[in-house]
Amino acid sequence: MIAYVLMTLVVLLCVIHLLINYNKKARMMRRIPGPKETFLVGNAPEIIVSPVELFALGRKYANTWKNLYRFWAYPLSAVNIYNPEDIEVIISTTKFNEKSRVYYFLKPWLQDGLLLSNGSKWQQRRKILTPAFHFNILREFYVVLEENSDRLVAKLAQHTGKELDLVPVMSEFTLNSICETAMGTQLSEETSASAKRYKEAILSLTNVVFERFIKMPYYFDNIFNLSPLGKEQQKFITTIREFTKKVIHDRKLYWELNKFDLNDFTESGSDDVYMNKRRKKTAMLDLLIAAQKEGMIDENGIQEEVDTFMFEGHDTTASGLTFCLMLLANNRDKQDKIVQELHEIFGKSLRSATIDDLCKMKYLECCIKESLRLYPPVHFISRNLNQTVELSNYTVPPGTICHIHVYDLHRREDLYKDPLVFDPDRFLPENCVGRHPYAYIPFSAGPRNCIGQKFAMLEMKLVVSAVLREFQLFPVTTPDDIRISADLVLRNSGPVSVRFEKRNKNNNYLL
Repeated sequence: MIAYVLMTLVVLLCVIHLLINYNKKARMMRRIPGPKETFLVGNAPEIIVSPVELFALGRKYANTWKNLYRFWAYPLSAVNIYNPEDIEVIISTTKFNEKSRVYYFLKPWLQDGLLLSNGSKWQQRRKILTPAFHFNILREFYVVLEENSDRLVAKLAQHTGKELDLVPVMSEFTLNSICETAMGTQLSEETSASAKRYKEAILSLTNVVFERFIKMPYYFDNIFNLSPLGKEQQKFITTIREFTKKVIHDRKLYWELNKFDLNDFTESGSDDVYMNKRRKKTAMLDLLIAAQKEGMIDENGIQEEVDTFMFEGHDTTASGLTFCLMLLANNRDKQDKIVQELHEIFGKSLRSATIDDLCKMKYLECCIKESLRLYPPVHFISRNLNQTVELSNYTVPPGTICHIHVYDLHRREDLYKDPLVFDPDRFLPENCVGRHPYAYIPFSAGPRNCIGQKFAMLEMKLVVSAVLREFQLFPVTTPDDIRISADLVLRNSGPVSVRFEKRNKNNNYLL
């Protein structure tokens, strides 16, 4: 009897295996190269590892298969790409604009904000928010960024001669900057405690997202929401919302006190409106409030966009600054070349940098671009393929997730000679000629490119130049020490530390 039951069970499992792993879609996916599958569960066991191991596994697979590889674990199918030709097919048009289901793990938090929305809602929100990043608006808030940069330099001076973990320091700086510029709210001692809880909640929430990603049953909302992990997620979201709701409330109060009206926010890109903004500083949040008064967005919509921008606007830039400073500390010759460029601009003057000064920092810009190549803060992009598509001569069926691995794209030896070497000269104009337009995408590309990329570059140039004018950077953490942890934003699994020494500017700018 027992033998009969066991035999029936084996037969049943084999039938299920054939049905789910040898149907038409599964056969199409199996033609794409990829790791060996396990009976019944496909590639699912491959991803049940630690965050560091999962990130390393992706790099191993990218080195094994030249252009792409597949993942199959019924009902989930994914193709992973990291060559510019395939990437162009996916992100150069609006055909595959829909973000994949991986992002929907963020939906309880970010809801239908700009990162996750699709179709007409995404187009309308993008139209509302684009004026916030007009160059005139960036000029308006340059003073704010400069003041925050000065505070950062003063904080670094307190740690002169000591090892300092850049991660929390850069995160605090970028959170202050995004709050004051995009949200119009300055963090004070009163709000610093809630800001700390906010940052801790974001880090915890991204860990929850990772746990959900590697545990297939948690892909189903009903199962996840009833789990202890789902209940933890809700606590973190509550903490985050308390902070962002306060930001929105404070800005609306500012409207009342300063008698803002809709005329201040129409045709935001024009020069005459820019002159109005010199009287009344305009934040991204103001455009959302104005849109609400015109019936274009509701209170929930404002909350969605604020949550999205507060996260994306500080965490990604903090990651970029952290790895950039680490690389410059480990490459003294490149650091000195930037300082020489700064000396040519400022001489021995202690004046603050202007936007025009930043435009002259060509080599510094090359260094930042190169650091974003090696350590792109948004290291992968994921889209849903809603129709059949050809990638590297393989037919990928509809309903498949397409993961675009920016990290591996940027380290391809056929695109970048000695790809692991920090070489800013790659981004000199003459060396960019002929490079595939989708070979370098730290801010994504195509219609869904990063709306805040000019803001991010402005902020990074300002900070790195201010830091190097005051300090020499000495290595503590080296690139060989870096162990990236799988996360929404590129993070090291441990500290990223640098030693700061005061620069002797009176005798020799390079001492």
